[in-house]
Amino acid sequence: MHVQEWLETVPAVAVYALVGLVIGLESLGIPLPGEIILVSSALLASQHGHIDPVVLGASATAGAIIGDSIGYAIGRKGGRPLLAWLGKKFPKHFSEGHIATAERSFEKWGMWAVFFGRFVALLRIFAGPLAGVLRMPYWKFLIANVLGGIVWAGGTTAVIYYVGIVAESWLKRFSWLGLVAAVLVGLTSMLVLKRRAKKAGENREAAEPQAL
Repeated sequence: MHVQEWLETVPAVAVYALVGLVIGLESLGIPLPGEIILVSSALLASQHGHIDPVVLGASATAGAIIGDSIGYAIGRKGGRPLLAWLGKKFPKHFSEGHIATAERSFEKWGMWAVFFGRFVALLRIFAGPLAGVLRMPYWKFLIANVLGGIVWAGGTTAVIYYVGIVAESWLKRFSWLGLVAAVLVGLTSMLVLKRRAKKAGENREAAEPQAL
């Protein structure tokens, strides 16, 4: 069953809880489709009045912030042996190459890696635990975590919700075409955000040698 079709069968409270839980576990370091669940739920909210987009966005934001914070605590306590263990359990996501890439990102961008990492699937999983392993000062992590969680989770919910509202007239006449259009526009919006995040990181990296 399609994710959205399945979500239509459960009550609103369960949708809020599911979104918060999945995003929280993903932010904690467990590879789960948090972004897919959030997009599907936001589209569902735009088509069915029983789901409040504000509560949905708040649930997603809370899950992202709490999950990242728990991941940070686990990473700080477990250290590098934790990364080695995760590499054995999830070799596809926690390979040595992925870990090395994430570490370079943290060394170059610092707390910005936590903030912009929200918009990149790989860094979204790594951000919390790796920030703890590298012992990033908690106050820096907390600021980037909270702001990143609000912008990513709240922003994604808002964008997809309003895309769904605009597509409502299409959905009444051309159901599947309207849904495809809404998904494509929503994904395009997220890709634009990710590209901007990547560009900002590259600009920051390019500016560092000049500062030296």
